Amino acid sequence: MARTQLTQRPSWRFFVTMTRAVPGLSAVWWALLALRSLLPAALAVCTGWLVGAVAAGSDLTTPLTAFGILFVAAQVAPPLHQVIGTLLGHRLSNELNERLLTATLEPDGIGHLERGDLSNDLTTARDFDLGMTGPPMFINMDFVAGSVVLLLAGVASALVLFGYSWWAPLLLLAAWGSTHWLLRESGVWRDRNTDEVKSARRHTDYAYTLATEPAAAKEVRLFGFDDWLLERFRTNRLRLHELQYAATRLRERSLLGALVIVLCANGFLLFMIARDAYAGALTLQQTVTFAGAAFGASLIAFGGLSWAMDVASAPVMALEALEPEMHAAGSLVTPAPRPGDRSPPPRRGAPEIRFEKVTFAYPGTDRPVLRDFDLTIPAGSSFAIVGINGAGKTTIAKLLCRLYDPQAGAIRIDGVDLRELPIAQWRSELAAVFQDFVRYELPLRDNVMPLGGEDAAASAALAAAGADRLAGLDTPMAKGYPGGIDVSGGQWQRIALARAIAKVEAGADVVLLDEPTAMLDVRGEAEIFSRVLDATAHATTILISHRFSTVRQVDHICVVEEGRAVEVGSHDELVALGGRYRTMYDVQASRFVELDDEGEEVVYESL
Repeated sequence: MARTQLTQRPSWRFFVTMTRAVPGLSAVWWALLALRSLLPAALAVCTGWLVGAVAAGSDLTTPLTAFGILFVAAQVAPPLHQVIGTLLGHRLSNELNERLLTATLEPDGIGHLERGDLSNDLTTARDFDLGMTGPPMFINMDFVAGSVVLLLAGVASALVLFGYSWWAPLLLLAAWGSTHWLLRESGVWRDRNTDEVKSARRHTDYAYTLATEPAAAKEVRLFGFDDWLLERFRTNRLRLHELQYAATRLRERSLLGALVIVLCANGFLLFMIARDAYAGALTLQQTVTFAGAAFGASLIAFGGLSWAMDVASAPVMALEALEPEMHAAGSLVTPAPRPGDRSPPPRRGAPEIRFEKVTFAYPGTDRPVLRDFDLTIPAGSSFAIVGINGAGKTTIAKLLCRLYDPQAGAIRIDGVDLRELPIAQWRSELAAVFQDFVRYELPLRDNVMPLGGEDAAASAALAAAGADRLAGLDTPMAKGYPGGIDVSGGQWQRIALARAIAKVEAGADVVLLDEPTAMLDVRGEAEIFSRVLDATAHATTILISHRFSTVRQVDHICVVEEGRAVEVGSHDELVALGGRYRTMYDVQASRFVELDDEGEEVVYESL
């Protein structure tokens, strides 16, 4: 049990992780740490030897040489150790970051990235090297080394006192060690990574990010949020400092108790050494050696090891907590094959997609977003899904991309359960534009075809999306790069559409469009979507949109309400039905009718 508790301590986990991740540099680091830890005790012994040789009139060559070697080592070892520690810190940071990326990217789903209870650990594991909560790893390695060296050097010096008496090192180790025990018991080095501390850190970092990111700059200034944002940063940062200070402050009563114990123990030992020296029981060499060792033992006192280890081990402990949780939350399970089952044959052409009694609730919630959801999307058709916010439209898109699996029911692709298809194969056949699409700070070519391709294909996709005159393919799509540009939200949306079109031209048979033209004006939206439909005519195209000028162009429309499909049909059929779709259509259509100066109705855009 004691061994298990030791191996689970943050400091132990940190050193194990460091040694396994960077074994070569770690070995050098540990060797230099051992050398630095032994030097004070060795100098105490060598000083006594030198003084004894002087008093005896002996040859000083050997003791002076030994003292010189130790002195030079004492001067060279710390800066060399710092250099090795800096390199080790950088390498360890890289290893931890790579482990986090692996834990984040390895699961096929995205449930682990949408779990709020993992946010604090994720922030700690991701941002530990930014210097917001403590020194970056490459700097903190020097604090860790210095603290460990002080502790071990004090122990080594105390052990020299066995040459005086068996009780002497035990007395000093107990006395100086009590400074750690007493102060820890009174809360000197409490856990600096409680949930409260992590929350304060997250709020601080978020306010800092909002203030420094260009994306938020317009609203911050327009609404006068600058003072509010600064105050939020200041308040949360102050709270963070208060919590961390409360975890490290000295308590007067415990400090006084520790000083009394230390003074009594050291006073008694030095008195005994002095008494024996005057009585002739100790030679001058022994007296100097033991007095120096007693002084060296004081290196054990207080120290900053706990603080340094708290900061250094925090990302390691956060990462070790995240890895199994992320794997479990983000992994998708393929059903075990039943006797007689055959592997699904390779598909060809646009598939039929069928939702059968699909029920789904996000992890951590009891309320299903979809409940017994049934829907059939004919092969090669264009199909729109509409409904009010929160009806479950985007959840349908996530399930279709197999970012999550339903808790009940099945999604069938040409009759085959989606869970039985190889995930990589299915996603290679699926092109999508999400409403929160990514704006890559890369050349335009790489925004359209991130995995590479012919320039002609990229240009054709941009032309189909109405973005062919936007910029050259080599133009960086961010102002932070030489020759880089920034474009409007609508133009970015056209680039995202071009990315999906390029994938369709490369062989994708299913197209998923989640609010793909929300940033475009109505006329531009209708025009672009018409082009997209032409470009994806051979595919099964699924549109999620609030814009009925776009929706009415598709073959079939489904109205989703409270996680169920309540109406399915063509635009004309649903309008004639006079149900939910007709109500939403009429509300939106009325926005495009105004009165002219003579009171006559003017239709600005036909829906």
